[in-house]
Amino acid sequence: MANFDKVSSRTRETVSQRGAVSPRVDVYENERELLVIADVPGAPRDGLTISVDKDELTIEARAPEAAPGRSALLTEYRASDYRRTFVLPGGIDREHIDAELKAGVLTLKLPKLEALRPRRIQIRTA
Repeated sequence: MANFDKVSSRTRETVSQRGAVSPRVDVYENERELLVIADVPGAPRDGLTISVDKDELTIEARAPEAAPGRSALLTEYRASDYRRTFVLPGGIDREHIDAELKAGVLTLKLPKLEALRPRRIQIRTA
């Protein structure tokens, strides 16, 4: 599973016509799961969609143009829509993917199937 860095391809990370950008991500792996951390600043929970279709994981987020009840005096950060698609490696338990959004950072936990997790073999004495 260490080849996750090779699963994103430029053809799958297309920018949509509505001005979406590819969010920056970090991907980590341990014995139990892959961890994907994506920056989606300004995107509210209800503007975020995470989907798995066949072997593809897609992150989409829509950040609103302006905060409700505020008038912009200066805006150096423009509202962005985010989209990024990855090909999932084999052995991911798609039914138990977990997502958390906190302070503009999306954390996805992609658990490995039990059969692919390392295990220790007990040695019997005769």
